[in-house]
Amino acid sequence: MSAQPSTPDEHVLTAHCPEAYGLVSAVASNLTSQGCDIFDVKHFSDRHDDRFFIRCHTISAPGTVTTESLIEGFRPVAQEHDMRFRLVDARKKTRVLVMVSKISHCLADLLHRAHVGSLPVEIVAVVSNHTDLRPLVDFYGVPFHHVPVTRDTKPQAEAELLRLVAAHDTELVVLARYMQILSDELTRELAGRCINIHHSFLPSFKGAKPYHQAYERGVKMVGATAHYVTPDLDEGPIIAQDVIPVNHAHTPADLVAVGSDAEAQTLSRAVKWHAEGRVVVSGNRTIVLA
Repeated sequence: MSAQPSTPDEHVLTAHCPEAYGLVSAVASNLTSQGCDIFDVKHFSDRHDDRFFIRCHTISAPGTVTTESLIEGFRPVAQEHDMRFRLVDARKKTRVLVMVSKISHCLADLLHRAHVGSLPVEIVAVVSNHTDLRPLVDFYGVPFHHVPVTRDTKPQAEAELLRLVAAHDTELVVLARYMQILSDELTRELAGRCINIHHSFLPSFKGAKPYHQAYERGVKMVGATAHYVTPDLDEGPIIAQDVIPVNHAHTPADLVAVGSDAEAQTLSRAVKWHAEGRVVVSGNRTIVLA
């Protein structure tokens, strides 16, 4: 029998810098000179802000390069072009900690997608201020941490959250319908590595029952927005959005169902893009190299 071919090593480089001529060539030439083949490349030139963005997915013969050697080998290009970059092993799953309250649809979708391998993440823990969803989390064999939150205990609860983030070597925190407002201090601590999902009615319909308010106004669409968390509530850089048409025949329950689907799919898409190194924050917006 013939030997099975070895699986190649894979890496992803995401970088951005001031616009200049020859950047695609400079990046590709450096990576190929280090023994990589370019498997996929996406790039974008922002003419308004005069900046360049690129994502390169490379493959190489097993054991011929390491993540560390590629990073060191790429530094001269980065220094020459004032380039910020991130280079990672593409086969390594992003370690995700999910925060949730009582509503399950976003959490259930993330757990399922991670379990079947359609999301390149490992959900290392779920943190909740309630215990309602513990059975769901236990079903997938993921550690569940109950961290109650009251007005008086919020500082201690957030300190415990940060402890859990560190204890689980968390790379990304996902708020999957976590119904607590994070403090400015916590959002700064998690800057660039915390994603939230909410319905796209904000700021029109706030409060506990936005879909019922939307029904009363006769909305013609529902949707969802996934964004990075910042101290400005629900105003962080947007990663993904979805909109679904509805009409007068949709009941409040129908709107909730349609909106829940949009929220789950939009959040999973944002998490996937982040984990694959496709998202670059530029000011208060994102460039998604998908």
